Amino acid sequence: MYTQAMDTQGREAAEDKTLRSVEELHLQQRFDATVDDGGFIEAKDWMPANYRKKLVRQISQHAHSEIVGMLPEGNWISRAPTLKRKAILLAKVQDEGGHGLYLYAAAETLGVSRDELLDALHSGKAKYSSIFNYPTLTWADVGVIGWLVDGAAIMNQVPICRCSYAPYARAMVRICREESFHQRQGYDSLLVMMEQGTNAQRALVQDAVNRWWWPCLMMFGPPDDQSPNSAQGMRWGIKRVSNDELRQKFVDATVEQAKLLGVMLPDPGLKWNDTRKHWDFSAIDWDEFWRVVNGNGPCNRERLAARVKAWDEGAWVREAALAHAAKQREREAQAA
Repeated sequence: MYTQAMDTQGREAAEDKTLRSVEELHLQQRFDATVDDGGFIEAKDWMPANYRKKLVRQISQHAHSEIVGMLPEGNWISRAPTLKRKAILLAKVQDEGGHGLYLYAAAETLGVSRDELLDALHSGKAKYSSIFNYPTLTWADVGVIGWLVDGAAIMNQVPICRCSYAPYARAMVRICREESFHQRQGYDSLLVMMEQGTNAQRALVQDAVNRWWWPCLMMFGPPDDQSPNSAQGMRWGIKRVSNDELRQKFVDATVEQAKLLGVMLPDPGLKWNDTRKHWDFSAIDWDEFWRVVNGNGPCNRERLAARVKAWDEGAWVREAALAHAAKQREREAQAA
């Protein structure tokens, strides 16, 4: 995931403290009790306005990230080295499109239209994960995206299967299963290059790891002490695990995978801490993170322009579908 929304957008009040009636007070108490007990809120249940707003922001950013995330890898479909790799990459990019559709549908249950969500993306008002504003320079980048980017996404997304908002949680179950396939195929692609490839191919893998490692660590969002909105998200059960805890789990898991793969992670400060029983790692360049989030990454303008172009060129398809649906309704009305 790409779920940086709570950490990278507006700083609004955590909760609306003004209750309009005794009835609303009872509804608030019921909502709080459900969330505190680890229960689920359904689309037709009462919910606080800010809870709904945070969900729309997070789910829509997640959906946008899946759709924009098709672009870096889609660029390599025609250049995949074998028919097998081409078929795998086609399936993966198709999966990402499906994930976006599941998530847009989940956001629509909160009373927002898909047109509104996409307009916010195309106008630059809505964000998507910063990771997709980096270029894919070689075929090795495709494997590293599968291994590291999707690996970080899985670490982020598995806890969302227990999100307090049930439609989002249900969508995430299938998404996480498919993301697990994406990570495995990425790692397998890199393993083939490292074990059976030439020295030049192994160098490409190491170069890709060097370029993607730090942006992947940024995917989890800012440090907890700089992320005031995350605390409320965790209070509401939208978010289950803190940014720093997720980042640490990712580092701990990835160090061992890198050893098996035979690549070096580009961090001279990476070392095992026997007291903490975790891997220590160097400070992250958060200035770079905010530059990319705020639209000044290597590919921000390119990615957004591609999505706007696709939307504009697909207008005739939407218009034709609406016209067909209107004719069908008219025929059904006449037959009745």
